[in-house]
Amino acid sequence: MVTLFFLAPLHLLGPHRPVVSWLAFVAGLLLVAVLLLVQLQHVLTGRGGTRPGWVIAGLMCLTVLLFASAYFVLARQPGEFTGLRTRVDALYFTVVTLATVGYGDITPTGQSARVLTILQILYSFVFLTAGATALTRQLRRRFLRHDRARPARERE
Repeated sequence: MVTLFFLAPLHLLGPHRPVVSWLAFVAGLLLVAVLLLVQLQHVLTGRGGTRPGWVIAGLMCLTVLLFASAYFVLARQPGEFTGLRTRVDALYFTVVTLATVGYGDITPTGQSARVLTILQILYSFVFLTAGATALTRQLRRRFLRHDRARPARERE
């Protein structure tokens, strides 16, 4: 996924195609949200035969890359960001925002950049927190099931 992020033709999006850019971004986020909700349902219902752990982790990574792509594309518009010039900068800013660290070296200065940053914070709070919780539940359930399968003397 990271390789695709660095190879994606993001130059086709941006200030010269704002409607297409925003629609692609929103469609990507909606798709990830729906897929996350499906996986959450699988974890909560204990549905067998699925691998939500891998899917949830992949969707979480995809979310980070979607926001990084949006930041990179938006930064091409003058006045939106200070300090964001490369895809690495965009990925760095996304992770720093997700981790709520905020070093201050990259700053959303334009209104669209600030709205996008707020959207990332809210989206992360709702969907990624739910995904991480479900992933933790899935791992705990799998660990407990594996632990119970071992003989008692091995557990001690």
